[in-house]
Amino acid sequence: MPFPATRLRRLRRTAALRDLVRETELSPTRLVAPLFVASSGGPIELMPGVSRLSIAQAVAEARELAALRIPGVILFGIPDEKDSEGSGAWDAEGVVQLAVRAIKDAHPDLLVITDVCLCEYTSHGHCGVLDADGSVDNDASLELLARTAVSHARAGADVIAPSDMMDGRVAAIRAELDSEGFGELPILAYAAKFASSFYGPFREAADAAPAFGDRRGYQLDGANGREALREVELDIAEGADIVMVKPALAYLDVIAAVRAMTRLPVAAYNVSGEYAMVKAAVAAGAFDERAVVLETLTAIRRAGADIIVTYHAKDAARWLAR
Repeated sequence: MPFPATRLRRLRRTAALRDLVRETELSPTRLVAPLFVASSGGPIELMPGVSRLSIAQAVAEARELAALRIPGVILFGIPDEKDSEGSGAWDAEGVVQLAVRAIKDAHPDLLVITDVCLCEYTSHGHCGVLDADGSVDNDASLELLARTAVSHARAGADVIAPSDMMDGRVAAIRAELDSEGFGELPILAYAAKFASSFYGPFREAADAAPAFGDRRGYQLDGANGREALREVELDIAEGADIVMVKPALAYLDVIAAVRAMTRLPVAAYNVSGEYAMVKAAVAAGAFDERAVVLETLTAIRRAGADIIVTYHAKDAARWLAR
């Protein structure tokens, strides 16, 4: 009915009414905190409040996150040495494998997700091995990614998360996990990972910038929403249990489209550049940090994400508990 019989402001009048009719709920139980693990810790200049963590520090951080009702962490390893194949990625005594064991021993109920990619471990910084022409060899990389996933599973990971964007890697990892007795482990696929300018601070944090060229030959073109849905369809067909869109804020339309096309859980990665922009604006006095972070995370949830990977996880959980 037209105004004045219809007055939408009636349900906005008090905080209790607004809470009662709120359509999108944001909870710490929807958040996953990324952790950078290395042999020694230290702050990350471009990401205020985020540090590289030693294994002992990662265990302590996990304790704080669990106390805030954050259900899981996703681990990124920074090895002391790199080579052309990225062999440190599947080393049973590698930094991620050691961190998984330590965190699971100390906090067995906390979900430990492991990022599976070669970029942090290769001397050239690309997400797969190179062929004779210096291009990333998709098919040769699959075996190494699957080997890495199995090494994480043996260490005790709860979820395997391939982020490399090689064609066929979900199927290769699923087959290898199953053949090694890890058929119960879910795969969280970075299904729609775009070649984004928002990854800059992460590359400093993980020491993972390409030594030459870029990753546009295997990550998605930011202009291609339909192609992103094809990637998601393929990963689902290959056995993904959760699909993720990365980045989040510039790709809310893609998150919504993925949510509409599948009944699988949908994750979104609120990436390092998105985090760094908020921190810079807060430092300049432009934003109230609590308000803008919670608005941002709610927008990602509203778009359709069931799970949000975010560097704001700890702060957001504290604010939501108040």
